[in-house]
Amino acid sequence: MHVLDALGNPVRRAILHELRTGSRSVGDIAAALPVSRPAVSRHLRVLEEAGLVQAREEGTRNIYSVRMHGFASVREFVDQFWDTALARLEELARR
Repeated sequence: MHVLDALGNPVRRAILHELRTGSRSVGDIAAALPVSRPAVSRHLRVLEEAGLVQAREEGTRNIYSVRMHGFASVREFVDQFWDTALARLEELARR
């Protein structure tokens, strides 16, 4: 799944917000959200496939964390618009 498609879901964005402060287990993430633990696991799988989170095993639990490198394609996409906006601004300044 493409990163932008993964970010299109509000639950997945909420999961990423939960992980901003540090690594967390599926149960910890589910406790902070109004969705079931199995639903959180499914959303985490999508985020992992998109390269936005990574998991490590800690005993019987999976601990998830944000994978910052996964956001590079998002930044590249947004930067394309900034480049266009800055070019337009430069054009207006020259007039």
